[in-house]
Amino acid sequence: MPAAAKTARPRAGERPGVRAPRRAYNERMTEHVILLHGVWMRGLTLFSLARRLRAAGFSVDVFDYASVFGDATLTCERLRKRMREAEADRVHLVGHSLGGIVALEATRRMRNLPPGHIVCLGPPLNGSSVARIVAHLPGGRWLLGANHHELVDGVARWSGSRPVGVVAGRMPFGLGVSIGALTAPHDGTVAVEETRLAGLADHCTVDATHTGLLFSPDVADRTIAFLRKGRFGRARAEG
Repeated sequence: MPAAAKTARPRAGERPGVRAPRRAYNERMTEHVILLHGVWMRGLTLFSLARRLRAAGFSVDVFDYASVFGDATLTCERLRKRMREAEADRVHLVGHSLGGIVALEATRRMRNLPPGHIVCLGPPLNGSSVARIVAHLPGGRWLLGANHHELVDGVARWSGSRPVGVVAGRMPFGLGVSIGALTAPHDGTVAVEETRLAGLADHCTVDATHTGLLFSPDVADRTIAFLRKGRFGRARAEG
């Protein structure tokens, strides 16, 4: 009988299912990406984007957090710890919706983190008109959770050292359409104008709904371009 194959054990500090940083597309440095999901979502929604980023030469880690009931300060502390543990030359953050806000707030004014870029997908950086309506419904603030202030009011202009790029959707199908709160163009949940913020390195719009941003090959391509060069690069239609 042949000897049974041995099951590889994770090295100290490794998380099961997370690939270690490796030489990236440019063969000069290791580049790691941490993905953050949006409110009311979980890390499984990021599977498609993670697969495309790995195919492009990045190691990828999904940061699953309690987007509603978790403590916002502790969430940011956990994310910073995850960034330091990555042991890569550059550690990038890619956040969908609320995840983009968490990425900005976790790295704002922080000097002891590894360098890297941030890409926000459909983030309500200027505050969400849909969230403002939900906040005034019975139990609305409870539904929006610990980050309801940022979702309703938005965040301060970006003045950090990390280049930040935003990809906004302009396919108008989603919750915001039924509520009737959005100004065109929008992705059905967040208006393009709500995704703009002073201090961004780049901004582009794509044909995708809010959730569809996670599954779009075009969005993945633009994200990869920004992580590599700090710009989305190719021609695009702005909303």
